[in-house]
Amino acid sequence: MVVDDSSVCSAYLKDESATLALGGVFAQVASPGMVIYLLGDLGAGKTTFTRGLLNGLGHQGKVRSPTYTLVESYDIAHYQVHHFDLYRFADPSEWEDAGFREYFSPDSLCLVEWPQQAAALLPAPDVVLELTLAESGRRYRLIAHTDTGKSCLISFAANC
Repeated sequence: MVVDDSSVCSAYLKDESATLALGGVFAQVASPGMVIYLLGDLGAGKTTFTRGLLNGLGHQGKVRSPTYTLVESYDIAHYQVHHFDLYRFADPSEWEDAGFREYFSPDSLCLVEWPQQAAALLPAPDVVLELTLAESGRRYRLIAHTDTGKSCLISFAANC
């Protein structure tokens, strides 16, 4: 793993199990109130990362992609995790019309795939995860955008 400073971490993930493991390690440092944007092409591993994170938080059930439901919510200990997929939005106002603003609270962790589809209507991210296909696996970059995000990545780097 490469840590450029307290704002960026990156590395190569050789397969799906490495992407799941990344989510599991990130679960150890994520906290309620955080907003995480998940960027990457179709099939880049955004939902796989989320599955690893939820498993790392103790979720035992199935983790479904929110491609058609737009959001899947999970009860974790004393808070909720909301996983959004905004790929199908044709206009940013659809996010507002869907009533998703209420999901973002100090008592929830929100992961958002395709955040660009809602433009500036979304709350700003604490951390952005970029996933890109590379060789036979993928590369990831975690980028902190807030002090909370920087603290998270410092702890993340210490756990890797």
